[in-house]
Amino acid sequence: MSKTLHIESNITNVTEEALKEQLNVINSLDTDIIATVQTQLSPLYEQYPFLGKILWGIPIANLIAATFLFFLILGLRKIFTKIVLATLQRLAKNTDTYTDDKVISALKEPIRFAFVIIALHVFFLLIFKEPPFIVKVLDTMILYAIFWAGLNIMEALRGLIYKTTARFNKDLSKEMGNFILTILKILIGGIGLGAMLQVWGVNVTALIASLGLGGLAFALAAKDTASNLFGSFALLADKSIRIGEWVKIGSVEGVVEDVGMRTTKIRSFQKSLITVPNQVVANTPIENFSRRGIRRIKMDIGLTYGTSSGQITKIVSDIKSMLQENEGIAQNESLMVNFTAFGDSALDIFIYAFTHTANWAKYLEIREDIHLRIMQIVEENGSGFAFPSQSIYVESLPSEKQ
Repeated sequence: MSKTLHIESNITNVTEEALKEQLNVINSLDTDIIATVQTQLSPLYEQYPFLGKILWGIPIANLIAATFLFFLILGLRKIFTKIVLATLQRLAKNTDTYTDDKVISALKEPIRFAFVIIALHVFFLLIFKEPPFIVKVLDTMILYAIFWAGLNIMEALRGLIYKTTARFNKDLSKEMGNFILTILKILIGGIGLGAMLQVWGVNVTALIASLGLGGLAFALAAKDTASNLFGSFALLADKSIRIGEWVKIGSVEGVVEDVGMRTTKIRSFQKSLITVPNQVVANTPIENFSRRGIRRIKMDIGLTYGTSSGQITKIVSDIKSMLQENEGIAQNESLMVNFTAFGDSALDIFIYAFTHTANWAKYLEIREDIHLRIMQIVEENGSGFAFPSQSIYVESLPSEKQ
C-alpha cells in the first residue's frame, strides 16, 4: 500500500511540476502581451485624455482594446479553420493512408476551442480583471482542450489500432482494438481529470489514499463490474464470439454488434438491441450459428396409404439419388432417406441431409429447390401426399322396417 502511494505521489509531483512550468511560460507570455499593448496605449492616453477615464474600474482604452482583440482572435479562428486546416486536409488526401485525415479532423474542434480560451485570456488580462478564480477557470479550460484533443486522436487512430491488433489475432482484431482503445481513453480521461482537480487545489494523492483506505467497500460495490471485466478477458481469450456473428446466449439470439469491457451488445432479429453483462456471457453456453459451415435439412413426408410398396421403393430411391446429385447438398455429411413408419394417416418417409452453406438465404433457396423436386418425384411415381384423415367403417345399417 505504502509503495503504491509513494509511486502515486511521485506521479502527482511530476504532474504538478509540469503544470507549474507550463503556467510560468504562459504568465511570461502574458506579461509581454500586457507590456506591448500598454506601450501602444500610452500615447493614446496623452492624445485623447477621455480614453484614460475609468469605467467600471477599467480604463476605457483598455476596455476597447480588450474587446477588439477578443473579436479579432475569434476572427482569426475562422481564418485558421478555413485556410490552415482546410489546406492540411487537402494535403492529407494525397497521402496513402486515411489516418492523417482523421487526426486533422479530430483536432479541428479542440483547436477552435483553444482560440476561444486565448481570446478570453487576453480579454481579462487587458481589463486587469483576472482574479485567481478566473485564472483557475482558464487553466481548466486549457487542460480540457488538451485532453479533449487526446481523446479525439485516440478515436482517429482506431483503424491503426485495428491493424496492429490484426497482426496478433486477425479474427479478434476489432474486439481487442476496442478493448485497448477503451483502456487508453480511460487513462487519458483519468489523467486529465486529475490534472484539472490539481488546478483547483484538490490533493489527488490524498484522494487516491482515501480510496485505498476504502478499498474494501469499493471492491464489494464494484464486484459485478470486476466480474464483467474478467468475463471480457475470457471471451477474448476463448475466441467464442466475434462481432458480426449470429449467436444464441441463453434466451438471447441475434447478431453480435460489440464486445465491450463490461457488456456485449446483441442485435436481435426484431432489430432491438440487447445488452448482456459479460459475466453472463462467459458463464452461459453459447450457440454460435455462424461457425457451423453447414445447415441441416430434416423432414418427414407422408404418402397416402394407396401407395404400393413398389412405388415407395422407387420414391425413396429417386429422392436419395436427387440429393446425391444436388450441388447444394454436402456429400461428405450424413445423408439418409428411409421409409420409417406406418403413420395414422400416412406412410412416413424420413429425409436427413446437410446443405453446403450456413448462409440462411442460400439455405432457404436450396431447401425450396429440394421441396419442389420431391413433389415432382412423388407425382411422377403416381402417388400423393397424405393429410390427416380418418376412415369410418360401418359393418351394418339398421333396416328400413325398424
